[in-house]
Amino acid sequence: MVKIISDSTCDLTRELLERYQVTVLPLHVLLGDTEYLDGSNITPDAIYAWSDQNKTTPKTSAPSVAEAVELFRPYAEAGDELICFSISDTMSSSGNSMRLAAQELEAEDRIHVIDSENLSTGVGHLVILAAELAQAGKPAEEIIRSVEAMRPLVRSSFVVDTLVYLHRGGRCGGLAALAGSMLRLHPKIIVENGSMIVGKKYRGKIDKVILNYVQDMEEELKQAREDRIFITHSNCDDATVQAVYDYLDSLQHFKEIFITSAGSVISSHCGPGTLGVLFVA
Repeated sequence: MVKIISDSTCDLTRELLERYQVTVLPLHVLLGDTEYLDGSNITPDAIYAWSDQNKTTPKTSAPSVAEAVELFRPYAEAGDELICFSISDTMSSSGNSMRLAAQELEAEDRIHVIDSENLSTGVGHLVILAAELAQAGKPAEEIIRSVEAMRPLVRSSFVVDTLVYLHRGGRCGGLAALAGSMLRLHPKIIVENGSMIVGKKYRGKIDKVILNYVQDMEEELKQAREDRIFITHSNCDDATVQAVYDYLDSLQHFKEIFITSAGSVISSHCGPGTLGVLFVA
């Protein structure tokens, strides 16, 4: 059989992980001297409280090779093929830990590691495609080809309420963060070729900004793949999330609209009030 594994940055809900029988390899979050596992024993709320109290952001790190070996070993010993997904290699060494684990298990021919070149449910889109094909009994080679064909079509972007967390994480200069705060600027961050770039800058209250950001993509959304779309957010107001859902539903285009919460690793870098809409072109 073909087993699908993803690191924890895929941000899929527990229900979706169970539906598609996906196993997760957690990344790490370090709050001071205390280490936690993403999606297991730490929440974004706890991260934000600690970060604001300490005026810094947590450190995040990839799974260790030993952790990947421990997760992979039972499947490798059973003779299964594994297709494993990681957050973009430009953002983390998670994928490299998986590759080294495959070497240690001497199973490089059966453990296939895919650099998603993405983050959050941008990874999730690829994971679900692979899982659907695996459940349909497709061989690993066909699944990998299908995933690689979809990878450049995944559209991931988000807007942030505050630039403080991007600044603390080294992805935004201090003056830019200060100016953005004073001018109430909310940049659209786009994932492109595995890296984050800044797109349009919105101004105003975050609830209106988020809806404008989504509505600006209407033409692209209407031409997107119909299977599913993700609304992924970190501690956004319920009414704002519902407004985005209602707007996407009004397009009468997507078969499934999923609302997911950004995990602790993604939240550590983007901050509260972040929302993204992620789909496949």
